[in-house]
Amino acid sequence: MRHVLVTGAAGGIGRAIAAQFAAQGAVLTLADRDRAPLDDLAAHLAATASATGVLTADLTAADAPEELVRRAWAARGPVDVLVNAAGVYPSLDMAELTAEAWDRLFAVNLRAPVLATAAYARLAAARGEGGTVVNISSGSALRARPGGGPYASSKAALEMATRAAALELGAHGIRVNAVSPGFVPVDSACNPVSEQYAAAIGANPLGRPGSPEDIARAVRWIAGPEASWITGEILRVDGGSGTGALHLPRIWPPATGPADAPARPATSAPADATKGHPA
Repeated sequence: MRHVLVTGAAGGIGRAIAAQFAAQGAVLTLADRDRAPLDDLAAHLAATASATGVLTADLTAADAPEELVRRAWAARGPVDVLVNAAGVYPSLDMAELTAEAWDRLFAVNLRAPVLATAAYARLAAARGEGGTVVNISSGSALRARPGGGPYASSKAALEMATRAAALELGAHGIRVNAVSPGFVPVDSACNPVSEQYAAAIGANPLGRPGSPEDIARAVRWIAGPEASWITGEILRVDGGSGTGALHLPRIWPPATGPADAPARPATSAPADATKGHPA
């Protein structure tokens, strides 16, 4: 059975990821900051996982990611799959940003998964049997929002780091991919989201928000044998929200519609069309 290390395992998406691998009978190492929710999760998964262990780690510490990987490897044997799911989701306005806030955000969202991947790569390469890394990115990597510039920057950098690691580690049989969720409501004291934000960001072509299980199934798949020739990819699991601006109205009404709808011009655009450009 595969040994899977999941960071951020106590969070909504992290718990779902752990449950997906447990259902396959994996050996699990669950990692997060606090012990109590990890113990609760381990007990919940005990019926399906082959074995489950928990490790606490403060990933803002520079040496914590490598230590975590080494502890997992030593406790339950070689790690076959590393899932970097730990992350923070603060609202930070650029004009009020401090070095401390920026450094903490990047320590968790970028430095920790990169250093964990580096530590994992060294051990997996020495073992000589390959391995798999899955990072959890975000649709924010592609588009900024008010208060989200630092977060978006950390995820954009993580996606490039994912590609770079895939490029270098493929020679050792190590695949590195990322799953990029759209809006997924979770009950989180660490990363709360306002009702107004949820209402504004939730629109997508499929008409519903995502669930932690939607993301977890994608992680399980891309880490599995069905995806054995996939590396360096960013798998967007977002209900289609990344396809475009669904919330914008049409420039012109549809050609067919209610009888009282104004007709769309058949040929030329209006004289002042050059004053704007549809987004």
